[in-house]
Amino acid sequence: MGGLADVRFQQVSKTYPPRRGKSSDGHRDPGVENRRDPGSIPVLHQLDLSIADGEFLVLVGPSGCGKSTLLRLLAGLEQPSSGEIFVGDRPVSRLRPSQRDVAMVFQSYALYPHLSVRDNIGFGLRRSAPRSARQQLQDTLHQLTGGLPKALQVPSAREESIAARITEVATILELDQLLDRLPKELSGGQKQRVALGRAIARQPAVFLMDEPLSNLDAKLRTGTRTQIVDLQRRLGTTTLYVTHDQVEAMTMGHRIAVLHAGVLQQLGTPMQLYQWPANLFVAQFIGSPPMNLLPVEVMAGGQLVLSGRRFTPQGPLAAVLPARVGHHLTAGLRPEHLSLAPATNRNLAAEVSHQEALGNELLITCKLQAGDHLVQVRCPPESRVVAGETVHLDVNPAGWRLFDSRGMALPLPQPQTGSSGGEPQLPRLS
Repeated sequence: MGGLADVRFQQVSKTYPPRRGKSSDGHRDPGVENRRDPGSIPVLHQLDLSIADGEFLVLVGPSGCGKSTLLRLLAGLEQPSSGEIFVGDRPVSRLRPSQRDVAMVFQSYALYPHLSVRDNIGFGLRRSAPRSARQQLQDTLHQLTGGLPKALQVPSAREESIAARITEVATILELDQLLDRLPKELSGGQKQRVALGRAIARQPAVFLMDEPLSNLDAKLRTGTRTQIVDLQRRLGTTTLYVTHDQVEAMTMGHRIAVLHAGVLQQLGTPMQLYQWPANLFVAQFIGSPPMNLLPVEVMAGGQLVLSGRRFTPQGPLAAVLPARVGHHLTAGLRPEHLSLAPATNRNLAAEVSHQEALGNELLITCKLQAGDHLVQVRCPPESRVVAGETVHLDVNPAGWRLFDSRGMALPLPQPQTGSSGGEPQLPRLS
């Protein structure tokens, strides 16, 4: 493995041919995938995405958005319709999967049921390089004589190296006591660790993980999630991780890429996406519960009118409001940016619909009395409210996020030269 293992998708598109896309002789037309056929199924649209060497990037998005297809394109299980994929400085789109120096961990584990844990971990190692007939014979005899006294064993430097690597990986993943078991004798968490071990053993340039924890129960998922993060940090291997789980996305990755309908919506750190979503889709997709969305009008003096009340936002958005007086916008407020407060002229009256006690917090769903809009409010666990009660909500003036009629976040002002750490800049999406 040489050079940096950064990954780059350059104008990558993937379109699946329509089911009726066959030639007159009944065979599938090989060129149909690259034509703009009205019945074709576009999955990725001219995607540009770069993953740094050693980075842990999480891909999230709804079902069918293209995130698993992206992994399959990099693994070589699918071919892009257009564009190029690079691992380091190597274009890999036309290389066989075995030539790409990537390893994939599947949701279904994909273990060989007839092989032991030891042989599942070593499977890729034994097929990593071509062998002569003599080498194959010597390796086979070494395996067959492994249980005999040392003097009767057939030596094989290659097999001894593989055995040492299997032992090393098994120790890292705490599988060293399970090496002689078959997959059917393992729990779901153990099977997942074997699948990870098989990928790690090859020491690939890139790990690809397609929802590897979705088959585990909640407690096991939490423990395995921590183990994967620690493992990636120790190995420093560039990793692309697909998930639909909010907690996994927010806690595992250095950065998150949000996909929707084959288009990259936003790329940034978990907190950048949570605090400054680039559009309404990201605002609703990232965060649990999602951001509250409410209609507002911009008034003179940098004020917003919501349900007959006037509010003055603070922070970087305050500077862009004077130019939008009279505009009708969509305001976003995270549940923690609303709080229960005494009744005053500036607070929002709302009726409690229901509540969820989550132990560390109380999540209240309310209906604003003016406008009938539902909002969710994150409250301290000791808060006392009942369904049907009227409460009053205070808005954190720094919590406002604003979106235009196209659903795009209002562009933030450019940071001043010499300023110490401005707000993150939102991406310019074409």
